[in-house]
Amino acid sequence: MPKKVNEQAKSKTDSNAEKEKSSEKSEEEEKEASEIEALTAKLPKEAQQKLMEIKEKLEKFQKKLLDKFKEYIVGIALLPPEKPGKEHEKEDSEEKKEEKEGNKNKINVLILVDDSDSKKMSKDELSTKLTAIIESIAKEVDENLSPKVLILSELWQSCYDGKYDILNMIAISAPLYDNGMLSAIKIAEVHKSMVIKKFEKYIVSYVLAGSLVKGKATKTSDIDVWIVVDDTDVKRMTRAELKDKLRAIIITMGIEAGELTGIKNKLNVQVYILTDFWESLKEANPIIFTLLRDGVPLYDRGIFMPWKQLLQMGRIKPSQEAIDMFMSAGEQMLQRVEYKLKEIGTEDIYYAILTPSQAALMLYGVPPPDPRETVEVMRDVFVKKQKLLEEKYVDILESIVKMRKDLEHGTKKEVSGKEIDTMLKDAQEYLKRIQRLFTQIQKIKEEEDMVHIYDSALTIVRDVLKTERVEHVEDSDIVEQFNKTVICKGIIPAKFLRTLKEIMKAKQDYDEKKLGKAEIQKIKSEFSEFVKYLIEYMQRKHVEELEKLRIRVKYGEDKYGEVMILENQAFIIHNLGEENKKVSKAELDKDGLFVNIVDSSVDELENALAKAKTPSKISLKEKIFENLKKIFGKDVEIVINI
Repeated sequence: MPKKVNEQAKSKTDSNAEKEKSSEKSEEEEKEASEIEALTAKLPKEAQQKLMEIKEKLEKFQKKLLDKFKEYIVGIALLPPEKPGKEHEKEDSEEKKEEKEGNKNKINVLILVDDSDSKKMSKDELSTKLTAIIESIAKEVDENLSPKVLILSELWQSCYDGKYDILNMIAISAPLYDNGMLSAIKIAEVHKSMVIKKFEKYIVSYVLAGSLVKGKATKTSDIDVWIVVDDTDVKRMTRAELKDKLRAIIITMGIEAGELTGIKNKLNVQVYILTDFWESLKEANPIIFTLLRDGVPLYDRGIFMPWKQLLQMGRIKPSQEAIDMFMSAGEQMLQRVEYKLKEIGTEDIYYAILTPSQAALMLYGVPPPDPRETVEVMRDVFVKKQKLLEEKYVDILESIVKMRKDLEHGTKKEVSGKEIDTMLKDAQEYLKRIQRLFTQIQKIKEEEDMVHIYDSALTIVRDVLKTERVEHVEDSDIVEQFNKTVICKGIIPAKFLRTLKEIMKAKQDYDEKKLGKAEIQKIKSEFSEFVKYLIEYMQRKHVEELEKLRIRVKYGEDKYGEVMILENQAFIIHNLGEENKKVSKAELDKDGLFVNIVDSSVDELENALAKAKTPSKISLKEKIFENLKKIFGKDVEIVINI
């Protein structure tokens, strides 16, 4: 009997638990439905009416879709009907009329899909396959359902390309299912429109950032937007006043956008003036690097995307001052930790080891990652790839990052004095090891720098010698040849011969491990001036040689022209000195005659001049004068020194 009673009691408990779980799920669904209804209430009456008419079909389609792809679908929305054709167009055929009638009955539905985890197939292949499956599901529900599948990477790419039509379409759509992405785009679009309408002259970029663009959004996620304001021509107020004034107005607009759309998620608005944004970029502020890397421009006047692409190309690099600043911050913060309260101490310990970690990555050549990603980047670069750092030190960093995160999110309420002592001890040990890591990285970089300086110096000296018709010089003879060819003749100042000798000796000393850090810095400074002068010399030489290729002529009534002969082709310029110059080009046959004359442009001429090789000698054949008469007329004259 007791056993039977226990089984009955267990059955009853399980049943109650199932009911509670079902009730929780139902409450969540009701909450979501009420939020969707609130958004729908903001739509035009016509859209609301259509939504009510087809609600049952849409709910059935949505259920089937979510049963199969809920893990990947981030939003489903009813799109506005397609616009009808112009009334004044010619009368259509019966077949065309039927097609238009069918389009009127179409129910256009947007399905937004997260493809961030797609590794096995290309974006195009994924989009094609999903579209085929979803269209099949739509046909089962209703022939008039017309699904439009859009993967997130395509949406972001359209923003990168400056095509914002899809954002406008999402902004006026009626959401049926939303994990937070549709709401974010809707409120951001409304807010963006308000901001640009009032401050269009000053708004440089409006960027969506945070968890949304990383594919980690939830229904309660904050919506992070960044606005960059041009302050370069501010005259009536200080830049600080401009920033504060615009920021107050723009944030107020964010509140208004929330009220207009009925979206309750917090719109976090960060306003940067352009000069501050640029300074933060130069100082290698990790927040700015993260924004450039992950942010999606919802509006851009050609500032944000070039910076983003330069970062991807590795052309935006932190300065040495920024690296030194990040490194020195660690010791300064550790000294203050001992005098703070335990809670504040935890925060400072976190930054004391995080900031030098990012400095080490910057010194190595990696842009500072997001704080949450720093642990894995340190492990991948210095432990696994370069084998410069022991795993236990990354474990220290990981444990302190986790402690700070737990405190921030409230999963850990208090920190004991013992835990603070352990963290402080670990942080001090970690910082000492990172300082040694800096020495290791600098040694690698010094070797790379010295090899680069040596190779670059020899390459540019060889290029200079080639301009003087000296080819194929051995490394051992390059100093002597440089002296004999250009220094002794007074073509290039003698101090650059000394610089070349110092670079050659420095490379030898470095190979023999006799060169110190101070000597390397001195060589770097001298090398910079050396390269700059020799490049400018070669550019001047190239221009001088190209001048020999110009034949200037006078024709007609005080009109001037010019012919540029470049190897096997020639460029002809009419009405020289006038704003709209006519340019044509021709091929040169074996007799020196111009053949196949066609129209050209100033840009094509400039590109040809930039690529033109300096000729070893120039000779004008008699027939070229016949060419000039045919092109400019019989009264053509060759002009010297005009």
